[in-house]
Amino acid sequence: MKKFIQKFLGVAKFNKYLTQEFDKVKLISALPIVNQIKEKAGKFTNIQDAEFSVFSQWGDDGIIQYLIHTIGITNKTFIEFGVENYREANTRFLLINNNWKGLVIDGSEKNIQYIKNDAISWNYSLNAVAKFITKENLNSLIENNGFKGEIGILHIDVDGNDYWLWECLNIVNPEIVIMEYNSVFGNKAAISVPYKADFYVTNEHYSNLYFGASLKAMEHLAIKKGYTLVGSNSNGNNAYFVRNDRMNGLQKMTSDEAYVLCKFRQNRDSNHALTLVDDNIMIDSCAHLPVVNVINLETTKLKDCL
Repeated sequence: MKKFIQKFLGVAKFNKYLTQEFDKVKLISALPIVNQIKEKAGKFTNIQDAEFSVFSQWGDDGIIQYLIHTIGITNKTFIEFGVENYREANTRFLLINNNWKGLVIDGSEKNIQYIKNDAISWNYSLNAVAKFITKENLNSLIENNGFKGEIGILHIDVDGNDYWLWECLNIVNPEIVIMEYNSVFGNKAAISVPYKADFYVTNEHYSNLYFGASLKAMEHLAIKKGYTLVGSNSNGNNAYFVRNDRMNGLQKMTSDEAYVLCKFRQNRDSNHALTLVDDNIMIDSCAHLPVVNVINLETTKLKDCL
């Protein structure tokens, strides 16, 4: 049967068919867990207790389901930056399972073309845009693609200017904000890499560890923008913030309580090979580079903050 289908469809179409069928199985398998999370809405003391993954890299699909059912979001729209080809993303399950409307942005034309060729682009209300995001183009880019004012979720994960992009964003008012933080920057100081419009993580340092901002920096910005930190995922890369007027009994956490040192090992050596050494050890390779204290805007070396 497999050979017959391959011959009838062709290898490429057959592989696409298998992927779509596998996605259906994953979605059906997740439904009992989603129902359990609905029943426990507002009852978890730690959002990590809700974790599960269908399309998210880590347990973020479950955390998002828990938060939207606890808050009772009615504005079912999202924006996600840095999605690559969107096969593995934090809003894909939300789009398909909950039938939300979304805007995804990635700097790669190839990635965006992949998304546009995926059935997800015509089965659901998804707008995919190829653009390298900067402070200078962010707000107009979002508005020009039909999003303004109240939205349900914003997720920023660009491995670079994350802090500065959220700081300048004013065209939308999300109920939930998901921010990637750099856990190997530690949690002693509120620091970020300096803003650079063409920041690209591998170009800045071969280790791929010099990017983004600490959780304490994200917490500082969240407070200024009217958001409360409610936790991070157990793998130590995504932090969750809820707008103060939408907390609905969710438990507030400080960055000291929510901070998790990442478990994954993504760093590379000068030959671009994975080292398989813990990231918090390899951070020393880029500790001479500058970071900005986002509270007083003073620039110092990363090694002075670790």
